[in-house]
Amino acid sequence: MVILEEPIKGVMKIKNYVDGDWVESTSSEYRDIVNPATQKTIAKVPLGNEEDVKAAIDAANDAFPSWRRTTPLTRARYFFRLKALLEENFEALARVCTMEHGKIIDESRGEIRRGIENVEVAAGIPSLMMGYNLEDISRGIDEILIKQPLGVFACIAPFNFPFMVPLWFLPTAVATGNTYVLKPSPWTPLCMVKLTELIDEAGFPPGVINLVNGDVKPVTEILSNPGVKGVSFVGSTKIGRDVIYKQCAITGKRVQAQCGAKNYLVVMPDADVPSTISSLLSSFFGNTGQRCLAGANLVLTGEDEEFNAKMLQLIKDSATKIKIGYGLEEGIQMGPMQAEQRKKRVLGYIESGVSEGASLKLDGRNYDSSGYPDTCFLGASVFEDVTPDMTIAKEEIFGPVMSVIKVKDLGEAIETINKSNYGNAASIFTSSGKNGRRFQYEVECGNIGVNIGTAAPMAFFPFSGMKDSFFGDLHGQGRDAVEFFTENKVVIQRWP
Repeated sequence: MVILEEPIKGVMKIKNYVDGDWVESTSSEYRDIVNPATQKTIAKVPLGNEEDVKAAIDAANDAFPSWRRTTPLTRARYFFRLKALLEENFEALARVCTMEHGKIIDESRGEIRRGIENVEVAAGIPSLMMGYNLEDISRGIDEILIKQPLGVFACIAPFNFPFMVPLWFLPTAVATGNTYVLKPSPWTPLCMVKLTELIDEAGFPPGVINLVNGDVKPVTEILSNPGVKGVSFVGSTKIGRDVIYKQCAITGKRVQAQCGAKNYLVVMPDADVPSTISSLLSSFFGNTGQRCLAGANLVLTGEDEEFNAKMLQLIKDSATKIKIGYGLEEGIQMGPMQAEQRKKRVLGYIESGVSEGASLKLDGRNYDSSGYPDTCFLGASVFEDVTPDMTIAKEEIFGPVMSVIKVKDLGEAIETINKSNYGNAASIFTSSGKNGRRFQYEVECGNIGVNIGTAAPMAFFPFSGMKDSFFGDLHGQGRDAVEFFTENKVVIQRWP
C-alpha cells in the first residue's frame, strides 16, 4: 500500500482573512474538520457570526474605489501571478482537497485544473470587459456602452467541489474591478484557506479578497447586508430557491443560485459500448456521486433488449470491481462520502428504492473499504425496474446510486426528462447525428452531453441550468459571468 504524503500535519486552527490579514473569528464555536477516509481530525473551523462578515464587507467596500480605478491590465497581472503560484502548488492543493473531501487524488487534480482554468480566463479581462460604440447615431451624436464594476460580491460555496466552485465566480468578479467576500463550506474550508494564502502571496491589495468562515450566521449577514451587491451560490434547490434567491430579491441583490439536479443519461442501441460504459461509470460513481452533474437515472429504450441486457451486465461487472479506499492511496478508484450524515442520507434512499419496488441488482451497502474505518464509505448501487414516479428517480440522492429506467423510444425518453423538476444536465449516447440533434434541441436542460457522461462546461462557457436547477438570470463562468459582475452604462454624447 503506497499512500501519497499528506500536506496537512497535525490539527490546523483556521482563521479568517480580512483586509489583508489573518484574524481570529469572534465566534467561540468551532467544528472539527475530519478526514472522511481516516476519521482523523485535521482542522478546526470557526462557525462564524455576523461581526466577522461585517468586518469583511466593510474592508471590501473600503478597497473598492481604489481597485475599481486600477486598470484592467494591471488587475489581470495579479491573476497571472496567482496562476503561476497555483501551478507551483498544484499537487499540494490536490492532496488537501482529497484529505478534507475524500475524493480520489486524480479527481482532486482535475478539480484544481478546472479552477486554474477560470483564473486563466480572468487574466483575459481587458478583452472580455470591452464595451462597444457607434458614432453618428444622429447627426453629430455618438453612443458608447461601457462595462463598470458594481462593488462587493460574495460567494456561498458548497462542500463537494471546495476548490473549483468558488473559482467559477471570484476571478471574474475581481478582474472586472469588484471586491470580494468568500464564505467556503464549513465542511470543507481548507482548500479556500490554501487558495487565500496564495492570493495573499500574489500581492492582491488588502480588502480586495476576503475569506470568512462559518455556517448559517455569516450567510444571513451576507444576504441582508446592504454593502453586498450580489451573491453567487451553489447548493441544494431548497436553500437556493427558498433562502438565497428569495432574500436577494428582497434586498435587491444580483443573484446566481446554481442548485440541485437529477440528471438523465440516455443510451441508444447504436451507442459505442466500450466508451459508453467508461463514461457511465465516471458519471454515476465519480466523486462518489457527489456532484450536480453526476448521472442519476440511466434511460434505456425498448428497441433492443439484448443490447440493454448486455449493457447492464457490463455496468454491474465493472461497478463491482471499483476499488474503494483512501483517495491518497495509489490504485483507489472511489473514495468515501464526505461525511457520515451524507452516507446515512444515501442509505435512506437505497431503503426507499427497495420499499417502492425497485430491484437492487448491486447493493452498495456491501463493500470493502480497504481497511479504513467504514464510517463514510459506501459502494456503488444499481437499481433496475425503476419508474419515473419513484422517489429514487425524482429526488437528488447525491451519492453513488444508479437508477435504470426503461422507455419505449427516444421520444418517450425526452418526454420523461422534460417532466423532471430539474434541468441541470442530460446526455445521450448514440451513433446517430439525427438522434443527437433531436436530443439537444428538445431536452429542457442547461448542459447537454452527446456521447459525454459528464457535461461540464469549460471555464470560457457558462455553467448553465434550467428549472429548479438554477435561479437567476446569468450563470457562472464565461460571458455570463462578465455580465453578472458588471453593469452596462450607455453614454450618448454631442460635442458642438
